[in-house]
Amino acid sequence: MWRIKYGESSMPIIDRKHNPTFGEATRLWIKIGLLSFGGAAAQIAMLHKSVVDERKWLDETSFLHALNFCMLLPGPEAQQLATYIGWRLHGVKGGLTAGALFVLPGAFVMLALSLIYALLGHVPLVVAVFFGLKAAVLAVVVEAVLRIAKRAFKTKAMVVLAVVSFVAIGLVALPFPALVLGVAALAYFIGPYWPQASALAAAPEQRAVIAPGQMQRTLGTIVIWLAIWFAPLALAALVLGADHRLVDVGLFFAKLASVTFGGAYALLAWLAQAAVESKGWLFPNEMVDGLGLAETTPGPTILVTQFVGFLAAMRSPGSLNPIVAGVMGAMMTTWMTFVPSFLWIFSLAPYLESLRSNRRLSASLAAITAVVVGVVAWVAFWFGLHVLFADVGEMAWGMAHLPSVTLSSIRLDACALTLMAFVLLLVMHRGLGVTLLVTTSTGVVIRLVLPALMGLS
Repeated sequence: MWRIKYGESSMPIIDRKHNPTFGEATRLWIKIGLLSFGGAAAQIAMLHKSVVDERKWLDETSFLHALNFCMLLPGPEAQQLATYIGWRLHGVKGGLTAGALFVLPGAFVMLALSLIYALLGHVPLVVAVFFGLKAAVLAVVVEAVLRIAKRAFKTKAMVVLAVVSFVAIGLVALPFPALVLGVAALAYFIGPYWPQASALAAAPEQRAVIAPGQMQRTLGTIVIWLAIWFAPLALAALVLGADHRLVDVGLFFAKLASVTFGGAYALLAWLAQAAVESKGWLFPNEMVDGLGLAETTPGPTILVTQFVGFLAAMRSPGSLNPIVAGVMGAMMTTWMTFVPSFLWIFSLAPYLESLRSNRRLSASLAAITAVVVGVVAWVAFWFGLHVLFADVGEMAWGMAHLPSVTLSSIRLDACALTLMAFVLLLVMHRGLGVTLLVTTSTGVVIRLVLPALMGLS
């Protein structure tokens, strides 16, 4: 087991012979940023495969502990996990590089798609490409659930907890923060008295040394990153006025980034309610379209917020050109959503290793991992229904709300593409890039080429 220690700069030092160079790590972050389709579950699985399985830059225990830690933070947990790994390998510059490259490719793609959506509307080629991508995304998410569950289910109690979480979040609609905090508190108090439930006996003790003066450095980090976070918002208020839509967008997403736990899927209900019903920034069908765009672009699914910010600012530009306002709204949204991740990681990561020997906290983090498996499994189930069936509804049964489908609305072409993606990923073990290329190409053929050929005949 590697020993983690901290120097005067609180930069982690990993005592092993083959620590990656900054250039090697940067090339991996670029690759992940370009290929991180499928939402948080698939992205976490890709990080695990790349960093733990293939390159051995982290051990299994360290990765899962970091994942559990990021699950406790508000905002996009996959980006935070990448930021933490980059920080642990190369300090602040490593964390900045990993976190930024994880988001930027998807942000640029999402901005381009938002422009196309606003200017051109329904584009058959784009629709056909997204059709193939959605089928692949379903397979990627299912594979990710299986991969994470295999490593998280160390005891039967964790399996039961995941099943209960699946029911609570999906059928009873228990709020994700309440579920996580409740389970974490329960495990915190009973964990030491029931160690076998969380496999605490198998958890290795970790020695960590926090450098002197770390508290002062942490306070400095918080002040600096708070200033960085709110600088664009202050500039917009100064130049455009405090009542401009761009300022309203920035404040809204700053609040969202501060209080939403569980990633994109946990905030969707709140985002839809506020953006559609309360603020009237966009229509319900546009919210669904935005989610579809975010699901089929690289980067965090939470990039759906960028689509919302683009339309919100474009439709109330004030003195700005509408397209310019939309682009600025997208940029403001992305900044206010993702910059807080650096604040959380850089201020709290130096203390993470010292907490690993805390048995109560270890029990809480193990329980949270099981909860997340159940929640992500529900998301995979929900997403699968909407990919494979055209008519998806809901029926009440006591306190539960069960999904219902019309069997005659099954999409056979989507089923075929999804099966193809499952075979490529799980049976043939092809890479994500190959799988996406095959399914998107096939989607274009099914939706555009074949109808055109049939029309000519």
